[in-house]
Amino acid sequence: MSSSTRLVVGVSGASGVAYGLRVLDACRELAVESHLIFSRAAALTLAQETTLTVADVQARADVVHKVGDVGASVASGSFPTLGMIIAPCSVRTMSEVATGVTSSLLTRAADVTLKERRPLVLMVRETPLHLGHLRTMVRLAEMGAIIAPPMPAFYAKPTSLEEMVDQSVGRALDLFGLSWKPVKRWGQDVGPLQGEG
Repeated sequence: MSSSTRLVVGVSGASGVAYGLRVLDACRELAVESHLIFSRAAALTLAQETTLTVADVQARADVVHKVGDVGASVASGSFPTLGMIIAPCSVRTMSEVATGVTSSLLTRAADVTLKERRPLVLMVRETPLHLGHLRTMVRLAEMGAIIAPPMPAFYAKPTSLEEMVDQSVGRALDLFGLSWKPVKRWGQDVGPLQGEG
């Protein structure tokens, strides 16, 4: 399997587990091999926000890694991937990655992604942000991470929560060079068409 067909998908305990679920669905549709790391806190959020079980989520992934397995393939830079996305990304997870002091496979894999200069996309879910959060984000950006909070794209005229989630997920996947069909693009699907005016 080549690096161009693998993506590490982390799901932390922040609200918004739907983002991680849809990343896994998108990987399946795009024929990208997904390597899932699902945190213990994410299991709690899953129970609060959906009727799904952890087994249901794991069934959406091609490969499942235990969060405590720091010897997993994705813990090594010699295992080629497109990069890693954490969707959603909690402040705790973000902060751990920023310090480089990793306590689980979730943050170890993120650290490896950074050291190998591969894209690390963090869909940070927190608001409002205090100065410590903002400084941590700056530090991560300086280290090469991409901070991509899921924001609603109202120009896409979403008619459901699902469409809003898909737009955010699709735009995050764009950062890996992956074009997912549900994304509505300015100048193509919505807004003024190129060449008009």
